[in-house]
This record gives sequence, C-alpha cells and structure tokens, in this order.
Amino acid sequence: MSTAANGLIPATILTGFLGSGKTTLLKRVLTEAHGQKIAVIENEFGEENIDTDILVSDTNEQIIQMSNGCVCCTIREDLRTTLSDLAAKRRKGELNFERVVIETTGLADPGPVAQTFFMDDEIAEAYLLDSVLTLVDAKHADEQLNTRQEARMQVGFADQIFISKTDLVEPAAVEALIHRIKHMNPRAPIQTAHFGEVALSKVFDLRGFNLNAKLEIDPDFLKADDHGHDHHHHHHDHDHEHGEHCDHPHHHHHDDDVKSFVFRSEKPFNPAKLEDFLGAIVQVYGPKMLRYKGVLHMKGTDKKVIFQGVHQMMGSDLGPKWMPGEKKQSKMVFIGIDLPKDVLMQGLEGCLA
Repeated sequence: MSTAANGLIPATILTGFLGSGKTTLLKRVLTEAHGQKIAVIENEFGEENIDTDILVSDTNEQIIQMSNGCVCCTIREDLRTTLSDLAAKRRKGELNFERVVIETTGLADPGPVAQTFFMDDEIAEAYLLDSVLTLVDAKHADEQLNTRQEARMQVGFADQIFISKTDLVEPAAVEALIHRIKHMNPRAPIQTAHFGEVALSKVFDLRGFNLNAKLEIDPDFLKADDHGHDHHHHHHDHDHEHGEHCDHPHHHHHDDDVKSFVFRSEKPFNPAKLEDFLGAIVQVYGPKMLRYKGVLHMKGTDKKVIFQGVHQMMGSDLGPKWMPGEKKQSKMVFIGIDLPKDVLMQGLEGCLA
C-alpha cells in the first residue's frame, strides 16, 4: 500500500509548460502504476485532456471511473471542494483510490494549489501533499522561461523536474537549459523524460514537503557558488579567461528573476531573533517566496530544527539529535522571485547567537 502511514492520501501536483507532455506522462503513470488506484484531478483549459482511451464513458459527471480502476475528475468549483468531495466518497466506500494527482493548467502558479493542503484543516486531515513535479519542454524552454514568469515560477516550485522533448534539440542546448534551471532551483533533481517514460519512483512518494532532516541541494550549485566568489578578487585583468574557465560562457546572459541562494553558518541561531526575522521577511516577501527550507543549528537544543515554507506559510519542527561528531551547521535554501539576497543574508547573520 502506498498510502501514507498515517492514513493520509498522498497528493502530487503535476505542473509544466503548455505542450510539455504532462498528459502523456500522466497517461503513462496511470497505465504503469500497477495495482495502485489513482484519482486524477484535471484543471486544464484547452489542453489535450486525458479522456482519450482510458476513460470508460463520456458523461457530464464530474467524477468518472476509468477502465483501469482509477478515477478522473475535472474541477468545476474549486480545488478544495473537489478534494473534499473525493475524500468523502472514499470514506463512504463509493470510490476506491490510494493517491491523487492534480494536473494544473500550463500557466498556473502551483503555489496556491500547494497552499490548499496547508491552509484548510479538512484537507490537511485527509491528504498529505507529497511533491510538485514540473515538466519543461526542451524545445521551447528558453522562449517560455524568457517570456513567462509563470514558467519560471513552476521551475522554482518543483521538487522534481522532468525535461521532455530533448530529442528535438542539440545536447549542448539541453546542457545549457539544465545549467539555467539549476540556478533557479538547486534543490530539485532534473531528469530527461522521453514520451513520459519515467520511473514511478521519480514520480510518487518523493516527500518534497515533508519536514525531514535532509536538505538536498545540488552539490554542483554549491560549487558554482563558491567559484563565483574567487573571481571577485582578480577578475579585472582576465575577463576573457573567466569565460574560458567557466564551461558555459553563454549562460551568463540569463538573469532570471526566479533565483535561489543558500545560507550556511556554523554558529548557532538565536531562536527568538530568527523567528522574528523570518516572520517579518515572510510578511513582506511571502508572495515572491516560492519554496524555502532549512536544517538549523539552534542555540538551546541538541536537536536539528527543520523548517520549510511555501509563500507566506511556514512550518518548523524538531528533528533528530545532532550525532556525536557531526558538524553542527545551519543550511538554508531560498527560492523566489527577485528576493533581496543581501537583505536576507545580512538579516540571517544578525540572528546568529
């Protein structure tokens, strides 16, 4: 059984650019997920809907049983009502499903969809938000990332990124795209997906929203960050050399508004100061903060403190104890739109004990 241990129904948000192949991926998941019954919630307008070959009948019903035992429903009112109806039908035994996948429109900010799972008690008592998956169409990615903030936000929000249609572009262009995406979101693994062929282990039970003591940040991103700093001391006399030194000279043109940065410190935080500062930051910049997460070394506790947030909503929890001999350090990653890095970095420095 894939249902979360506490009886909650795991939910996955599938988002991505128009034409990136979300429906293809979804169909594949529905046919591959052997023995798992999945409820799909569609929030699509004008894109190819899933109801081609796996739906039993074309009715006006909002919730349709599919031939493979899965369920498909379109959002008529709002997501909250739809989720609540599905959970009620499941409790009564009218529907049988183990997990939910929400397919959003090509232009949606997944933020409000994710927030639904935290803001509403009834939804939070029935569902566990597992992760946001974002599909990026390699052929049109640059244009979409350049022109559409929603596309950039979808990348920033993701727990897992799939790049589709890589067969249609040069390998160098795929490399450049991956490099660009990593700067926007260093915490989401990136994988290419041919015609929706991806392992289910990369789709379900990723625990992207779990408060856990693991904070995965792409190690290359951290290295890239460090080599950036060395250059400040001596970059005047050999600018061109820097171009050669960096494997991807042409990437530096993209200064996307969705960016990420990492704060690290071995000094412990003062808990009251940090809480006040983060509270204030979220008040001001919440709408621009897509995802942020940290494992913190706090004064006054021998346990790790774990925190994460989506837009204005932030939660924290005590994690496991620091192991004997483990280096105690705080590590935080912030992903957002035009976040003032200096303000945040200095503010966090100021919260250290």
